[in-house]
Amino acid sequence: MVEGNMDKKRIFSLWYLVLAFIVLVTLQDLVGGTHTQTLTYSEFKQALAAGRVDDIVLKDGVASGRLNADGLEKILPAARVDALKKAGGEHRFATLVPEDPGLIAQLDAAKVRYGSARDSKWLGLLMSWVAPTLIFVGIWFFVMKRMGGGMHGGMLEIGKSKARVYMEKETGVSFKDVAGIDEAKEELMEVVEFLQKPDRYRRLGGKIPKGVLIVGAPGTGKTLLAKAVAGEAGVPFLSLSGSEFVEMFVGVGAARVRDLFEQAAAKAPCIVFIDELDALGKARGIGSIMGGNDEREQTLNQLLVQMDGFDTNRGVIIMAATNRPEILDPALLRAGRFDRHVTIDKPDLKGRRQILDVHVRNVTLAPEVDLQAIAARTPGFAGADLANLVNEATLRAAKRGKSAVDMQDFDDALDRIVAGLEKKNRVMNPLERRYVAFHEAGHALVAESREHADRVQKVSIIPRGIAALGYTQQQPTEDRYLLRRSELLDRLDVLLAGRVAEQLVFDDVSTGAENDLQRATEMARHMVTHYGMSEALGLATYDTQRTPLYLDGPVGPEQRNCSERTAEAIDTEVRRLLDEARARVRDTLTAQRATLDALAARLLKQEVVDRHALEELLAAHGLKARSAPTAAAEVVA
Repeated sequence: MVEGNMDKKRIFSLWYLVLAFIVLVTLQDLVGGTHTQTLTYSEFKQALAAGRVDDIVLKDGVASGRLNADGLEKILPAARVDALKKAGGEHRFATLVPEDPGLIAQLDAAKVRYGSARDSKWLGLLMSWVAPTLIFVGIWFFVMKRMGGGMHGGMLEIGKSKARVYMEKETGVSFKDVAGIDEAKEELMEVVEFLQKPDRYRRLGGKIPKGVLIVGAPGTGKTLLAKAVAGEAGVPFLSLSGSEFVEMFVGVGAARVRDLFEQAAAKAPCIVFIDELDALGKARGIGSIMGGNDEREQTLNQLLVQMDGFDTNRGVIIMAATNRPEILDPALLRAGRFDRHVTIDKPDLKGRRQILDVHVRNVTLAPEVDLQAIAARTPGFAGADLANLVNEATLRAAKRGKSAVDMQDFDDALDRIVAGLEKKNRVMNPLERRYVAFHEAGHALVAESREHADRVQKVSIIPRGIAALGYTQQQPTEDRYLLRRSELLDRLDVLLAGRVAEQLVFDDVSTGAENDLQRATEMARHMVTHYGMSEALGLATYDTQRTPLYLDGPVGPEQRNCSERTAEAIDTEVRRLLDEARARVRDTLTAQRATLDALAARLLKQEVVDRHALEELLAAHGLKARSAPTAAAEVVA
């Protein structure tokens, strides 16, 4: 396996460094006992006359040898003698020898052993040529290895596939770890049967599908599902990303594709999984100007050829995942390559509950934790989002020193994910707090008074995130896939309620309703131009289009597919819907002004009003609260 080879290389490098350090220390100890002292020629003659020179070697006008440090105080300066004694070990000296014909006679008279040596030029020549060459070669190999990615030994193996190989059960994932996507699991269970019992399908002349493309939004479990297939089938699982094929060198991507399929054929039966296929399989001609990225297109061409050429009866199945299927090359999606397309949607209420059950297996939960209620409050959450929610709640419980995770931890984690980080230190002046309190109270009261609006779960004026000064959390009664016109009109009323409450109470407005107005305008425009919900304009749709630039998406200016007169009628109809919604909301809040004031006062005092407190306040003013929901949560800022 690749990971094992990398670990061995790291261990070898570590031991190599340790060994080099030991060798250097040993050499230092071997040569550390020798200290060479430079003497003037006159000091050398004095030491020779005093009999303190043991032996010398004459070499190219330099005399070097050993000194006897005893009694040198009378000859050499005290600093020189102290330096010799502190150095310890053998005392070496060196001095330049001028033309002195009587030196040999003096050495004979002092009975000093002497000799001469001839300097060899071979060592210097060798070091001046061989050492730099070795250093250059070493640096070259290091650079080439780095350029090769280090995965398979460097430059000579740069064309090798970077696929990570998981053998049989090493994926650590099976179908019991996948929840909330039952239809996709059933579709892929057939792939497992293809790999485990291929003869069952071949006996009737059937062929195993070559490829399975998993399509879904980010975080829905595409990669997890592919690993589960390999874990259930008990076959090798070769995994890599689409971006790992393309490098800076021309032809590397195509070579890696060929090597990947060679590895797959050698390990058959097996599964090859390419994550983020859109990085490799983008439609040819897209994302380029005058010619495009030839290297990426060559890699894609090689993948197409390889998928056409290999025999599926050998038990090799190609799986890929993407969240952008619309940009993939049509040749990649045709039958005979990726035969099956498995779409993974975000889970519904039942699926969210199943996913929560999987992620809380190793979490200590308090007895009062209601996973069904948590699933109901998390519409639109993908599997990764729910995993993050459980983890955030666990971290908060641990931070507070609790022995188990309770509902309060889940509530705080959900508020943190949906509305943003709580910022209690953000100081607002009293007038601003009053504006925010009445704004959020307006949202809450109108939501509770509309039959088709989602009921309120919590109201808060604690600032969160970057710009939210308060929020109203709503909980739908059920998962919805269609919205009626009456429901959209009620949602318009809720969105405009904060702005209308400000104007009603203060006879002035603030900038806090910016996001509400944007969402309300977009909703009203969609009702007119997309859903045919305008009597004035009829059933026609009026989508705006953008001029594509070199087939690379909507980058040009918008173009209307209607006349100027119709566009003016659309604007008039949108304005009419918003004005009528504002009038309805103003009537509601005027009739419930006492309740509005009471709720705002409660928010200014407590900052947060939960569902129970809201029901008590409504009952005290003779208003009926909405019935309990069976599903999910939305935030209105």
